Amino acid sequence: MSNGNLKYHFARLNVAEKLIVINVAVFLVFRLLTFLLGLPAWSLERWLELPKDFFDFLLQPWSLVTYSFLHGGFGHIFFNMLLLYYMSRIFLNLFGPRRWLNVYFLGVMLGGAFFLLSYNLFPAFYNSQSPLIGASAGVMAVLIFVCTYMPNQEVRVIFFNLKLWYIGAFFVLLDLVLIPTNANSGGRIAHLGGALLGYLYARKSLEGKDLGAGFSRLLDQVAALFEKRKKAPMKTVYRKGQEGGSRTADLEKEARQRKIDTILDKISKSGYDSLTRAEKDFLFKAGKEE
Repeated sequence: MSNGNLKYHFARLNVAEKLIVINVAVFLVFRLLTFLLGLPAWSLERWLELPKDFFDFLLQPWSLVTYSFLHGGFGHIFFNMLLLYYMSRIFLNLFGPRRWLNVYFLGVMLGGAFFLLSYNLFPAFYNSQSPLIGASAGVMAVLIFVCTYMPNQEVRVIFFNLKLWYIGAFFVLLDLVLIPTNANSGGRIAHLGGALLGYLYARKSLEGKDLGAGFSRLLDQVAALFEKRKKAPMKTVYRKGQEGGSRTADLEKEARQRKIDTILDKISKSGYDSLTRAEKDFLFKAGKEE
């Protein structure tokens, strides 16, 4: 397959699928490089993993995000990406890619912050030197967001239909139970940070608010730094007819948003399956345009 075809197929993926591809690519490249160069895995990963020591973190602050692109083994990345894929399909039927990015990366960052604080405050972790790697905090944020936003929606799990809130509660309780066993305690704590972010974000979304609006603006500002300076826009003179057209566009936008809010209220009360085909199509198209 040519490079052009690869770019074309990658561009057609949704935001979650693109992130999954990137995670898998990073995993394979790191494994290949450490094998070819005869190096231990940690020699390359240490610059991206989130260190336990707070002062080491200050020397590589980017690791609060980059740790999420590293995974300890095939099972680790497989189950993370599998859960992320299925939960993101539900998420992206409700909201667009921008909100998904907010939830995922804010979950990653809050999970990393929980790890840092816990390993520097609680005596039980003082002797541990294990850094944090893995996308689990971001995956948990997406999972708990969906489970909180539409808790009574049922999904098929092997042979059973389960409500989403059962699934979310299971994962949170599992992490709480396993923290004292030292079975990946740092990862479990990071999961809880991601879960908290997902829960709070969903609650605010049910109130019609976007908890990550400020984070979106920050990302836009960072992206703008890498763009070429554009020419100053030409002054636009609006005629009377154009002003009327602008008011009409505003009214259409308000009506569209009211329809979206009505559909989301219906989902929160009765579940996604209660929507008509037309409502599902409208919501899907609106999510793509967001």
